[in-house]
Amino acid sequence: MADRGVDMLALPKEVKDQLAELDLELSEVIYFIILYSPVEAPPPAYDAQAPGPSNASGSTHANAHTQAPPPSSSSRYRDRRSRRPHRSGGTRDDRYRSDIHTEAVQAALAKHKEEKMALPMPTKRRSTYVQSPINNCTPPDSSSSSEDEGAVLRQSSVGPPSLQSPDSWINRSVQGSSTSSSASSSSSTLSHGEKNSGPPPDVLAAAPQARGSSQVDRPNNPPVVRGMSRGQSRSSMMETADGVPVNSRVSTKIQQLLNTLKRPKRPPLSEFFVDDQEEIVEVPQPDPNTPRPEGRQIIPVKGEPLGVVSNWPPALQAALARWGATQGKSPALTALDITGKSLYTLTYGKLWSRSVKLAYTLLNKLGPKNEQVLKPADRVRHIDSHYFYFSRNDIAPYIFFYICFKLLRIPISCCQGSSQVGFLLGSCGVTLALTSEICLKGLPKTPTGEILQFKGWPQLKWVVTDSKYLTKPGKDWQPHIPTANTDPAYIEYKASKEGTVMGVAVSKVAMLTHCQALTQACNYCEGETLVNVLDFKKDMGLWHGVLTSVMNRIHTISVPYAVMKACPLSWVQRVHIHKARVALVKCRDLHWAMMAHREQRDTSLASLRMLIVADGANPWSVSSCDAFLNVFQIHGLKPEVICPCATSPEAMTVAIRRPGVPGTPLPARAILSMGGLSHGVIRVNTEDKNSALTVQDVGHVMPGALMCIVKPEGPPQLCKTDEIGEIVVNSRAGGNMYYGLPGVTKNTFEVIPVNALGAPIGEIPFVRSGLLGFVGPGSLIFVVGKNEGLLMVSGRRHNADDLVATALAVEPVKTVYRGRIAVFSVTVFYDERIVVVAEQRPDASEEDSFQWMSRVLQAIDSIHQVGLYCLALVPANTLPKTHLGGIHIFETKQHFLDGNLHPCNILMCPHTCVTNLPKPRQKQPVGVGPASIMVGNLVAGKRIAQAAGRDLGMIEDQDLIRKVGPPQDLSLIITPGVAVSTATCVQLHKRAEKIAAALTEKGSINTGDNVVLLYPPGIDLITSFYGCLYAGCVPVTVRPPHPQNLAATLPTVRMIIDVSKAACILTTQNLMRILRSKEAAATLNIKTWPTIIETDDLPRHRPPTIYKPPTAEMIAYLDFSVSTTGMLTGVKISHAAVSALCRSIKLQCELYSSRQIAICLDPYCGLGFVLWCLASVYSGHQSILIPPMELESCLPLWLSTLSQYRIRDTFCSYSVMELCTKGIGTQTEILKARGLNLSCVRSCVVIAEERPRLALTMSFSKLFKDLGLSPRAVSTAFGSRVNLAICMQGTTGPDPSTVYVDMKSLRHDRVRLVERGAPQSLPLMESGKILPGVRVIIVNPETRGPLGDSHLGEIWINSPHSASGYYTIYGEESLQADHFNTKLSFGDPTTLWARTGNLGFVKRTELLDAAGHRHDALFVVGSLDETLELRGLRYHPIDIETSVSRAHRSIAESAVFTWTNLLVVVAELCGSEQDALDLVPLVTNVVLEEHHLIVGVVVIVDPGVIPINSRGEKQRMHLRDSFLADQLDPIYVAYNM
Repeated sequence: MADRGVDMLALPKEVKDQLAELDLELSEVIYFIILYSPVEAPPPAYDAQAPGPSNASGSTHANAHTQAPPPSSSSRYRDRRSRRPHRSGGTRDDRYRSDIHTEAVQAALAKHKEEKMALPMPTKRRSTYVQSPINNCTPPDSSSSSEDEGAVLRQSSVGPPSLQSPDSWINRSVQGSSTSSSASSSSSTLSHGEKNSGPPPDVLAAAPQARGSSQVDRPNNPPVVRGMSRGQSRSSMMETADGVPVNSRVSTKIQQLLNTLKRPKRPPLSEFFVDDQEEIVEVPQPDPNTPRPEGRQIIPVKGEPLGVVSNWPPALQAALARWGATQGKSPALTALDITGKSLYTLTYGKLWSRSVKLAYTLLNKLGPKNEQVLKPADRVRHIDSHYFYFSRNDIAPYIFFYICFKLLRIPISCCQGSSQVGFLLGSCGVTLALTSEICLKGLPKTPTGEILQFKGWPQLKWVVTDSKYLTKPGKDWQPHIPTANTDPAYIEYKASKEGTVMGVAVSKVAMLTHCQALTQACNYCEGETLVNVLDFKKDMGLWHGVLTSVMNRIHTISVPYAVMKACPLSWVQRVHIHKARVALVKCRDLHWAMMAHREQRDTSLASLRMLIVADGANPWSVSSCDAFLNVFQIHGLKPEVICPCATSPEAMTVAIRRPGVPGTPLPARAILSMGGLSHGVIRVNTEDKNSALTVQDVGHVMPGALMCIVKPEGPPQLCKTDEIGEIVVNSRAGGNMYYGLPGVTKNTFEVIPVNALGAPIGEIPFVRSGLLGFVGPGSLIFVVGKNEGLLMVSGRRHNADDLVATALAVEPVKTVYRGRIAVFSVTVFYDERIVVVAEQRPDASEEDSFQWMSRVLQAIDSIHQVGLYCLALVPANTLPKTHLGGIHIFETKQHFLDGNLHPCNILMCPHTCVTNLPKPRQKQPVGVGPASIMVGNLVAGKRIAQAAGRDLGMIEDQDLIRKVGPPQDLSLIITPGVAVSTATCVQLHKRAEKIAAALTEKGSINTGDNVVLLYPPGIDLITSFYGCLYAGCVPVTVRPPHPQNLAATLPTVRMIIDVSKAACILTTQNLMRILRSKEAAATLNIKTWPTIIETDDLPRHRPPTIYKPPTAEMIAYLDFSVSTTGMLTGVKISHAAVSALCRSIKLQCELYSSRQIAICLDPYCGLGFVLWCLASVYSGHQSILIPPMELESCLPLWLSTLSQYRIRDTFCSYSVMELCTKGIGTQTEILKARGLNLSCVRSCVVIAEERPRLALTMSFSKLFKDLGLSPRAVSTAFGSRVNLAICMQGTTGPDPSTVYVDMKSLRHDRVRLVERGAPQSLPLMESGKILPGVRVIIVNPETRGPLGDSHLGEIWINSPHSASGYYTIYGEESLQADHFNTKLSFGDPTTLWARTGNLGFVKRTELLDAAGHRHDALFVVGSLDETLELRGLRYHPIDIETSVSRAHRSIAESAVFTWTNLLVVVAELCGSEQDALDLVPLVTNVVLEEHHLIVGVVVIVDPGVIPINSRGEKQRMHLRDSFLADQLDPIYVAYNM
């Protein structure tokens, strides 16, 4: 802004604050872009062995024939930042840009330019665009992308192209120094001349725009009529042959998805395995081209001997006592305030005296009456907030540790608030917590003022250690200082990859030996000054800044984290002011200082002899070291002082680079192939420079230690020289055990390496460090990663840090918030799958975010040769953080698995990374005829799958009209305890006669005409039905349209009227007004209605004659119903079928005239209509009719009626049962108090045309068991379109059987029974006893031959009450014969069978029926028309939907269907829209795990979107049509890549 003439001082304070915040954020993003890029080769002006600043010309070296690359977004931000003089952050010179990895990523993306795919962008409702506000600004530490508080720094470099021999990889890769680039001068020139000449390709050029916020009114899709003309079929309702409108965005995106899936998968077909039905997954055969280690077996590396110095103390407590007595005024610790200025200096005399005071207080002043509370070896815990370092609490770690040492206590340092930490404290027996006064005030408290008990923590006593709370001991009191021994000195907590917290116990002698080894390795001297930026309580901050410092009387200047946030250059200033000799930092501190160095031109770092980089073991940290040296070398920083080190909580310090001598050559670097590293071998990168990794050494082994490399998995076998393995160390200066975990301790702290033959190489135990690396020439140690960040995918190792580096190289400035990215793996379908989660900037657009995700997928696929399973973007500042602001990887992973991540954008790619699916089943041509199959079944001892009900006997009367006569009641109940209307059969008869007269007079009806009955559930519907029979008409019952939703329900009514060719409509006066209303006219042409007769006002005279059918085969009525496949089907029911059906039900359920039954079913079709209108008239029993729609306003209506009238037999639907279960299942105590009792219920039959819903019936039985409902009472019935009633449990006979079948076999049309709880088991309940007069056989739907009882086939029936055929306008005789009058191809070729269209099987049980024979049970599996043919297997939608509904608590209902071989899952979201995107990975996971299918599209919709018919069955085909026509208004649509 200064260049533009803008005076920053004249700007308002709000503007300056906002600019400062934006600049801070930009600096952090650029920090990650820079540091996650591999090390660039130095400019030509550099000397390969003597790094230093180059001239300006070196930075612009390029090929004269190549154009200069356009400025990147990061460079533009650097230019903008450089014009802001008010900020402390400077910019790096372009000569020192390190963007080789960025160029590699862009080069990989450029490969996709020619084959650019139009990826379908997810569809999102506008309301889900709203991101959560950023309440708290993330401090600079939140740039971390790992669990550590420091940022994981990532760099790599380009390897020389001529290196090939693996034996000489390290000698040939010596191209640079420890602080310069690793490439040679020639490769440096090449790298500068090969910069990308353009931005990455736009992969979304053809992607559609995001969906707008306007909602689409969803019109009803009228069902298709079976037998209608082609012009009236469903296909004609759409504009294309596939049934999709041309302008449908959904169909366009699905086509884009299909285009992306046309690419062949990476593994060839030979790498897939065959599903042998015994083991789902087999380990694929290893690739013979996989690189293998070729070197010799490694020899353990021994460090230099640990010297013996005469003045070394026997214990650290003795050192403190010595310095406190002899050097009392020597400074020990200097604390800084928030501005970075010195606040307080603690001398060794003060440190000693306060330690003595605290020791005396703990021993003598805590208990009542000054009794001793603590005893030797008791464990105390130190609590101190990381945000109070600016106060005098900075002295707390000093006093805390040394007082505990003197008291023989075991201190445990950890962060507060974690339940896992509470488990650690409890297992260690901690009873005391030490803290400061300021921190104590900040702890959460109860209303009574007591410290709040943290979840999972033991009961603690809190002690304040400030001076005013301590008691001064007498002059004769001195603490006992023993010699260091093997007793535990302190316990340091460690969080594992799985999120568990373990305590690493360090003995006193190990602590002392470690300090001695650090003193020798770092050449510490008395009186030196050390600047420490790390945490005092653990790791390097504790070892160097507290323990070794006191041992050597070092003056430590503490630069707390709060100071670093306010002044990033504060630690450099402390080095300059105090002439510090040693500085202890992390790579993040190097970056922050580098960004702010322009404000301190007079800063000098010439006094430093050692700059210890605590996280230098990270292979990507080399960039920070190089960049920091390039900037501060002119300030006196020498290249040889930078000393990276490798540490772990178990092995403590593993290796550290010793400070070098000026002028000597610096250590070498290795340029490795990422492909080789993924296979665990060391190979020089010679082919693809895009996948190179530059690794710097971390020095030599610690003094007195022995180190070797072993295989990370399996037995600790020694690795070869060119093999990556885990570093194990034998040393006295290391951890001893995981406290309280002997089993885990043995596997970590007592490892004995073995050779290739399995023989131990010695008897001394080693400690696993958790670091992965190798030993280079000169015994230099190289670390390439950690076990915690290792991702094992398909047998290959990938480092999470490497993947983050690649993701951040894909221009994250517009998308990623402050570079916060987490990478982890989840186990899905027997392999690890990689998940990338990043925080999205609040101002990022949907298109930019999706474009970034698409490019990340391509970049990682090209560079790392691994596919991502899921990439999610979450709102800024929402990922769980560690106590220092880094991303908590384990909690992030747990939120992802639990569905609590709440992403704002997500992209699933299962098609790319899931390569271990079984081979698709190839259906072989049937060369064996059905007769041979039948003979084979008999020879194998398998019986033919057939069963039959008992004999129906002689049907008394075929004339249904003559049955209207017994004086039994029909009662309609719509309010509890009140019968709205009641009618006896005599009253029904008289009213039916009047309706017949009205039809004759008003409708001019002829015999055989069809009449539509349009009535709400009630007595009027029954009387109108019999009135039609009296007049010789054929009644057609139709559900009336919903007054509030005429646009959706009226077209179905009109379609049935048109298809049935009705002569007139019988209805009520209110419904007649609706049919002729303006609202109806807006939907269809009301002038074309047939004659409408309202029956509220009927003539008083009777008809002259009552029609009697001349033959029983005449049609009695038409039954129209919408099937689950969306087909509107009308069947013809004859008088003979009605009489046979009523008699069959009467015999099965013992419905005699003395019975009283309650019916809560829709009375318009199927068995519900038979029970509502026909059964009671035929059997003479009393029926209590309860319309199901009334339960919506009064849920207990049905159950209250059962209790009030002491009903023994009741019939309901699944929708009624589900309403009661969900609505009043938790109110059983209230209902019981009201006197509701269901002990009278003997039989509760669920009427359905689908597989029994076992889970729902069991839940219903268990919930209402307290009300007296017998668990044996609930059963199911089964019917179909061709036969309305096939099975019904009845009152006698065996209880319904339940079997468990193997789902894998079921997909192959096989039935294999397994035990309950077996993997992949599916519980199936018998659909009820077969009705009298019904014969059932299981038939192969393709060959039409009978099957054995171990096969799944179509259910065929032979029964006197089957329907006569479909009612169609244009009779299709072939359809009639195929469904109603078909014959077996072998076995019994004379019997006529009806095809139900349902798949099932018959099993002979051990139960006996009433005749003493073994019971044959029929099990219905699903509809044949609804089965999904995927991968050559047969899947049933209900199985997949059951799995999906279990995936997350917010899924209320789900439905699945297929579209062009893609599986589409629609899930209704009952929770907040914030949970919508959480469902996408969970749904994908569960379907892949349980059904071995990859979901193509996941659609999240509002509750109630999935259409359900009157029987509670899902209309999946209607849903499919609505989705493809873009009429669902979904919350989110995810197209899995």
